[in-house]
Amino acid sequence: DILEGCTSPLVLSPYSGWVLDRVIGQSAPETARSESSTPKECTPLTNRSPSLEKIMSVSCQGSSPLPSTEPSETKGNEDLSLLEMDQEVFSAVLPSKVTEVEGCIRMYEEMHRLKGKEGLRQRQEQQEQMVRAVYDLASEQLKRFDELKELKQHQEFQDLQEVMEKSSKEAQGQQEKLKEEHRHRAKVLNLKLREAEQQRQRQEELERLRKEEGQERLRRLYSIQEEVLQLNQQIDPNYRHKDLPRIDLSAYSNRGNQICGLVSGLIRTTSERGFPSQADVANTERALQEMRGLISSMQQEIAAAVEEKRKRDEEEERQKQKELLKKEQVKAQTPAPAQHSGGKQQKEGLQVKAEESTMQWYQQLQDAAEQCVASFSGISNCKDNNEVKKIKTDLQKAATIPVSQISRIAGSQLREIFDKINNLLSGKSVLSGGRTVSVTQHPQGLDFVYYKLAEKFVNQGEEEVASHHDAAFPIAVVASGIWEMHPRVGDLFLAHLHKKCPYSVPFYPALKEGTSMEEYQRMLGYQVKDSKVEEQDHFLKRMSGLIRLYAAIIQLRWPYGNKQGTHPHGLNYGWRWLAQMLNMEPLADVTATLLLDFLEVCGNALMKQYQVQFWKMMLLIREDYIPRIEAITSSGQMGSLMRFKQFLEKCLQQKEIPLPKGALQSSFWRS
Repeated sequence: DILEGCTSPLVLSPYSGWVLDRVIGQSAPETARSESSTPKECTPLTNRSPSLEKIMSVSCQGSSPLPSTEPSETKGNEDLSLLEMDQEVFSAVLPSKVTEVEGCIRMYEEMHRLKGKEGLRQRQEQQEQMVRAVYDLASEQLKRFDELKELKQHQEFQDLQEVMEKSSKEAQGQQEKLKEEHRHRAKVLNLKLREAEQQRQRQEELERLRKEEGQERLRRLYSIQEEVLQLNQQIDPNYRHKDLPRIDLSAYSNRGNQICGLVSGLIRTTSERGFPSQADVANTERALQEMRGLISSMQQEIAAAVEEKRKRDEEEERQKQKELLKKEQVKAQTPAPAQHSGGKQQKEGLQVKAEESTMQWYQQLQDAAEQCVASFSGISNCKDNNEVKKIKTDLQKAATIPVSQISRIAGSQLREIFDKINNLLSGKSVLSGGRTVSVTQHPQGLDFVYYKLAEKFVNQGEEEVASHHDAAFPIAVVASGIWEMHPRVGDLFLAHLHKKCPYSVPFYPALKEGTSMEEYQRMLGYQVKDSKVEEQDHFLKRMSGLIRLYAAIIQLRWPYGNKQGTHPHGLNYGWRWLAQMLNMEPLADVTATLLLDFLEVCGNALMKQYQVQFWKMMLLIREDYIPRIEAITSSGQMGSLMRFKQFLEKCLQQKEIPLPKGALQSSFWRS
């Protein structure tokens, strides 16, 4: 506002015109009188100076009637003083002094302007001082605000730091507490671990002692078994003393075989259970004592018979002269009683060993298998020649994979498998695993395939047939057809079969001097791994599968082969096997199982082939052979015997041997 008042143009007060009008109104009569007295000296009103007219016009233009409301007291006083001053001026001034009024006015305007400038300067200085004061105040306030903000931040930081220190102390306290608990628990666990370790060491020590005692008892059992078997070998049921033609040792032989069977069964049972107990050792020692007593009784009987014979000879010598004719008759009749006694002995005391001809046949087959292995040593022993190794792998797969694929499938698919095996053995190329394979790729290829194929057939018997009995027939019909067209495969099959199952000969291997018990168990057909003999149930299951496969082969022929020729290993071999089994002393648990499996598979075919003779054989088994099996079978081994007796009784009652389960019918081949 101050600056605007200084820069705006200067104007007269709105009361200036009113003052001039009043002054002019009062001075008019005086002017008239003066004009009348001195008209020449006076200037007419119309000739007044332009400045005065200008002032008057401006005053008139700027004047306005007085407002109805009087101005404030201050303004009224100023105007009144100004009016009085004007009246005094105009009353004293002559018209010629109008110019001075105009100069006064301008002087007043100049003074007012200078006064405005001074006021403006002072106001500017005040404003600058005020601005500086405000600036200083704002700066101080900003500093105070920054200090307050910094103080607040510092306080917040202190509070946060205190909270963090407090939480850190709490965490450290909790950590220390956890560490203390952990140390306590670790101490408790260490105590428990030490106690557990001590307990484990005590248990291990007890277990070690128990194992040592068990192994010692087991070695004792094996030594007792070995001694029992050696003593049993001293009992020969076919023993004939040169002076005692009528002596019969079959009872001793039977009892010796029973004792051997009991000892062997006891050892198998204890092997399955782990280690034998002291009671088992005591039982075997009692059996050993009984065997020794049996040998002693036999020797005493032989000595008594020799003494009796000596006395009788002396008596006969005294009567020689008197009864010469009677003596000649006695000599003539001596062979007949001997023959009668020998026939009775053959009935009461069965064989322990296989017939000589059977053992020769068995040995010939084993020799042929060994020669076959030697003939393809170049393939089997190759290590550096990758080409030969590749040929060996391909031939083995081509020979064994088709046999693994044989199952209860349609006859057409079975024929494809047969043709594939036959073509391979005939020297033709076959496709195996996406590769073309032929036995002509290596000079020893055919012998290698012969051996591996026969081995695979036997393995299928103890694996597949043992688990699925009806699988025996499709495998057997293919094996029979291959046997008929390639006889060497049949001989190798029998060699593998007899080695895995000596009861298929039939043949009971004897313990020879220098043979370990593990090796002897293998000779009997048991699988021994890490000095541990397989369980009896698993052993019987494998033997059952092998006998079932053999019984199926001897009655089946390949339907698409030469029907005019004879079976390469037909039912006559099965009849011979059954007769030889019944002529040998039975084995506990084994004989009953094998006879049942054989008759279930092959009994119907033997019944049709031998008819009356077969039923005589069945009656002989029931009346004579089963009691022998019962005499050597313990209470824990009666399962197989009871199943065999039930099967036999059912067949004798119905006068019929049922067809085996899974037998191949004509519809199978039509499919």
